[in-house]
Amino acid sequence: MRIASVIVPAIFLVAYLGCQGEGQNAGVLPKVDVVEVIPREIPIYREFVGETYGKKDIAIRARVEGYLEGIHFQEGLPVRKGQLLYSIESQPFEEAVAARMSALAEGTTRRAKAESDLNRYRPLAAQNAVSQSDLDAAVAQFEASEAGVEAAEANLRAARINLSYTRVKSPIGGLIGSTNAKVGDFVGREPNPVILNTVSQIDTILVKFFVTENDYLELARRFAEGSEAGKEFEPKRSKTALELVLSDGSVYDHKGVVDFVDRGIDPTTGAILIQASFPNPQALLRPGQFARIRAEVAQLSEGIAIPQRCLIELQGNYSVYVVNDSSKVELRTVEVGPTVGNFWVITDGLASGEQVVYEGLQRVRAGMAVQPQLRTADLIGAER
Repeated sequence: MRIASVIVPAIFLVAYLGCQGEGQNAGVLPKVDVVEVIPREIPIYREFVGETYGKKDIAIRARVEGYLEGIHFQEGLPVRKGQLLYSIESQPFEEAVAARMSALAEGTTRRAKAESDLNRYRPLAAQNAVSQSDLDAAVAQFEASEAGVEAAEANLRAARINLSYTRVKSPIGGLIGSTNAKVGDFVGREPNPVILNTVSQIDTILVKFFVTENDYLELARRFAEGSEAGKEFEPKRSKTALELVLSDGSVYDHKGVVDFVDRGIDPTTGAILIQASFPNPQALLRPGQFARIRAEVAQLSEGIAIPQRCLIELQGNYSVYVVNDSSKVELRTVEVGPTVGNFWVITDGLASGEQVVYEGLQRVRAGMAVQPQLRTADLIGAER
């Protein structure tokens, strides 16, 4: 009887404490951050890797052979059109000009003598004082001397042109790079440097990139929406502007447009070359930079997008935790589409108004009762 009197109160005490614990646990549900599924207009972008070029990239070459005597510009700074860049030794070419001038003078003298002989023979031939063959010989001699003068003049012009090539001038205004030849180098013939330098016009920067055939079709359809009805595909009339993402991840301030699409698709690679142009008023962009072109290829009118951190990926399958109307967690399989910045477009598996677990995925499990805390994850203004 004494043992029973001790055990019975102990059982009631344990039961009471258990009920107290269950009451406390039921009253305190874990808080979980969630985002609400809200359909909205979502622009779909596609990125392509490209390289920057100047509006004009003109190679400066030595058109005559000789030793480089002078460099008349400062590397890396702008140059004017017609500005002297390099000077090549001119003595051999000056000598050639002098020799051609001498040959021209000699030819002019021979022509003058031949013309005098012809003028003397003509009246004599009319009086039969000289034979017709002598007159014909005088005519031939005069015509040959005239041809000789013309040849001498042409040789002189060529020599003067070669002499002018010893002073290498800039064909355009732009930014000049580092010189590939120094004073004293023999230029104008391999294996010495053929291209002395390059002048680039960078007020506008061109970006060339390749896209696959499927991507081209998407872009062409998108661009066609901005073209006039009945017109062929003309990218410059498109309302779709291109964005340029630089190597540090920043987005270039100015928008660009497509201004060149290659004639056809390369059958070996299945890609087509596209060229876009971007204004460069601050000269921030330089030729040869790595660039990513971002183009809007579609616009979802009632699209669903959730932050990428909401998704669970396992062997290519994606799922999310959804808090239902009973505040319990469900594991939901979803179909994903393209990414838009830090968001992922959901094509199937979610409906408007549902709440998706945003943070603390490791702390929840299916069937768990939680207290949802609504967070704002606005797609507008998010980094794309």
